[in-house]
Amino acid sequence: MSKILKNNIILILSIIALNILGFWVYFRADLTADKRYSISESSKNLLKNLEDEVIIKVYLDGEGLPGGFERLKRAVKETLVEFKYFGKDNIDYQFINPYNGSEDERNKLFKELVEKGMQPTNIFAKEDGKKVENLVFPYATIWYQNKEVPVLLLKANLAQDSQTKLNQSYENVEYELASAIQKLTNTKKKKIGLLSEFTNLQPINFAGLINTLQEYYDLYIIDSKKSPSFAGLDALIVPKPDKPVDDSTKAKIDQYIMNGGRVLFFVDGLKVDSVGLEGSFAQPLDVNLDDMLFKYGVRINKNIVKDGLNAAIIPMVVGNMGDKPNIQPMPYRYFPLINKFSNSLITKNIDMVYTKFTASIDPVNGNDGLKKTPLLLTSQYTKVLNAPALITYNEARTDTDETEYQGGVKTVAYLIEGTFKSILQKSFTNSEIKTTSVPTKILVCSDGDIIVNEIDRKTGNPYPMGFDRFSQHQYGNQDFVINTLNYLLDEQGLLTAKSKSVGLRPLDKLKVNNQKTKWQLINIVLPLVLLVVFGFLRFYYVKNKYAQA
Repeated sequence: MSKILKNNIILILSIIALNILGFWVYFRADLTADKRYSISESSKNLLKNLEDEVIIKVYLDGEGLPGGFERLKRAVKETLVEFKYFGKDNIDYQFINPYNGSEDERNKLFKELVEKGMQPTNIFAKEDGKKVENLVFPYATIWYQNKEVPVLLLKANLAQDSQTKLNQSYENVEYELASAIQKLTNTKKKKIGLLSEFTNLQPINFAGLINTLQEYYDLYIIDSKKSPSFAGLDALIVPKPDKPVDDSTKAKIDQYIMNGGRVLFFVDGLKVDSVGLEGSFAQPLDVNLDDMLFKYGVRINKNIVKDGLNAAIIPMVVGNMGDKPNIQPMPYRYFPLINKFSNSLITKNIDMVYTKFTASIDPVNGNDGLKKTPLLLTSQYTKVLNAPALITYNEARTDTDETEYQGGVKTVAYLIEGTFKSILQKSFTNSEIKTTSVPTKILVCSDGDIIVNEIDRKTGNPYPMGFDRFSQHQYGNQDFVINTLNYLLDEQGLLTAKSKSVGLRPLDKLKVNNQKTKWQLINIVLPLVLLVVFGFLRFYYVKNKYAQA
């Protein structure tokens, strides 16, 4: 047997052995710097512990998807491959092209998707020199035990450019899919208490919050007078109080926190009863929580912050058009759109947060050992009005004068973590009082309207939380609240799935235009030249080798 034949046989046997080994031993390594092909440990644990089959149908498919949507589709597929690996037979997925089939079949499917709340996205492309408009459904549906939930895959900050929004959606894919699976498969829901007896708002004003919470948690409306304590709740929400919280309830909240309870405070700084064209004065609001929040490390100021850069719109009569009033959408600076966030998983890649008549928050007791993370921040172009503050709708008529908006960035929500000090003092008669908490977390937000929904005046039905009826856009209020609760309560740390960061590496457009021909030659011609040179060298090497033999 010649040496060459022997080497070839060894090579073939080695390849066969490696294939056999690869069949039994599965190994993968993510060598990318941003770990884009990996999923978090919390997602892995969720998938490994599935008790029944989860079916995922992705409708982001079809021919001629623009580059950004094709990249998002690829990210979904890469994520689902990982889900399948860890979920085994309990994960099944398929991509469905909504444009397949006859026209009647397509229209039927489109109607079904829209009825499930999956609104298509319009995209524009050029075909044969003409501008063509197509519909894309950036959604998936997840089925589990006869329950279905839609998942929006194109989910990002509205204020960002299209490329950044697609990249944020790329980063969110794992979290959106995993959290939907957790919502469907979770049989032991956390218990959330809503302490609504200190607000004059009606339950319908919190319908968006209530409906959202009930998808993920067991929700209880708390009557503090009938509850000796709040023990047994996993979290407590104090929603927009506009009358004083009595001392007994305040003590229960305090001791709940001392025993490790999580509390979300949504408390206004000023009270705004009604607003007219001529205006009315907003007065300081005292709900008997100032001393408690001060003890916990923050102070809600008695002011209102106007944001000259980011503000929601309201319809205003700006004149007449013939015999009819001319109504135009105008920015109302008392309704800041929060688009500045801290580096936190809670606020990563969420849309702007819609606020109304919000106050500023300052940290206090700087040496208390608590970690205070500012979550929601205004733009640097702010103006602060201290109480009593004149509030008027005519404000929307005026242009923003940059010289008036020099207040700088203001914080409107703080996450506070650590060991808290009680506002109560231990005595011989109440020896069970705890004066120092176990490590825990709370949220303090200086705008109660973040969790309040508007009402459709025609039908009387509530809008979703964070929905603006004038712009017809749902802002990120719901995601902010749910992400906060996930951070406070989720021991599995599913929110860590949001930690994935995929950096944008855009091409230099100027260099692309100037050096286009050069790089085309390098990428197309150079490999061919190298291949020819290698062929000639190998030919002469083999010729000389066997000629000498």
